[in-house]
Amino acid sequence: MLIGAVAMTSCQDPTENNPLAKSDLNLPSQPYKYGSLASTNTVATLGRVLFYDKTLSANNTVACASCHKQSLGFADNKQFSRGAFDGFTARNSMSIQNLNLMPSETDPGQTTDSGYGAANSVNTSPDNLPGNLFWDGREKVLSLQVLKPIENPVEMGTDISHLADELRSKTYYIPLFVDAFGDQMITTDRVGLALATFLSSIKTSSTRFDEYKVGVARGLSSANALTALEIEGMGLFQSEKYACDRCHQVSSTETKARFANIGLDMSYRDQGLADLTGNSADNGKFKIPSLRNIEYTAPYMHDGRFQTLEEVIEHYSSQIVNHPSLHPDLKDENGVAKVLNISDHEKQALIAFLRSLSDRSVISDPKFSDPFVHK
Repeated sequence: MLIGAVAMTSCQDPTENNPLAKSDLNLPSQPYKYGSLASTNTVATLGRVLFYDKTLSANNTVACASCHKQSLGFADNKQFSRGAFDGFTARNSMSIQNLNLMPSETDPGQTTDSGYGAANSVNTSPDNLPGNLFWDGREKVLSLQVLKPIENPVEMGTDISHLADELRSKTYYIPLFVDAFGDQMITTDRVGLALATFLSSIKTSSTRFDEYKVGVARGLSSANALTALEIEGMGLFQSEKYACDRCHQVSSTETKARFANIGLDMSYRDQGLADLTGNSADNGKFKIPSLRNIEYTAPYMHDGRFQTLEEVIEHYSSQIVNHPSLHPDLKDENGVAKVLNISDHEKQALIAFLRSLSDRSVISDPKFSDPFVHK
């Protein structure tokens, strides 16, 4: 499916205010990992340049990376991110990682699991069922999703029909598109594919938690990768008492996007999944995010209301609101919101375990970094 594709087949001379050439960009040659899809390093390299290029915004002030910073697990450290014209996003910027592990466009990834939403939407057509992208699941295809912030009037504000012309005016893009696709044609669908290829290469599979799992399975010394407190926290995370892992699959091979109301409010100004499905039972349900690199991705929740992991744990300990759409796992035997009263020590253990899910290689790998920084 093409969205506003504009073909450009010839090359312009560089303009005076555009001195950069491809050779001026810092483009390390390490291979990108992209699962089993038949994509190339050159497409991901192009996507990386696009991701960091402020040219994609209407006034050349923000890039995709402005709201998804590598050092912060490709999230933002602001409750809401500032857009091209000093407006602010309506939701917190989600972390970008392991996106290629999510379902394809032919599999929306949403089942009728109890409490996870969309089981009986008002309109059950495929377009009405959630995908795995955005907090409300309104997009299923990554190569299309990446174009939405570019044309969003608050975020980047670009007229997508003019994007190809703008990119063609930059001397470094013609050779990058030739490398990636074999010709000089610049289209918005190619921009989407390149961005999606780059984002899908951002994987978190080298955490101490991963090392521990491999060690235990193979009887290796790497089974000592976690501390006693972290192992205790893992046990609590997986316990029947707290059952955090029923919603949060911490494996690097998680494949399904799910949505839940976790009792943040009694009345939601932002309806979340319900705005997509038209089902009042989906009110206040938002995508359950990955917990990988969570120590870097504060603030937390769809609206960035919690600044620390301590605040997040306290929410589940004593602040769950008894909303009608509250997830069943957060209700007690009487059908009301649980009050878990997590002890201070258990809170410390849970947070220690969550920090073992950090993959520092992702936030320091040069092939994910800003190519416009001087070599």
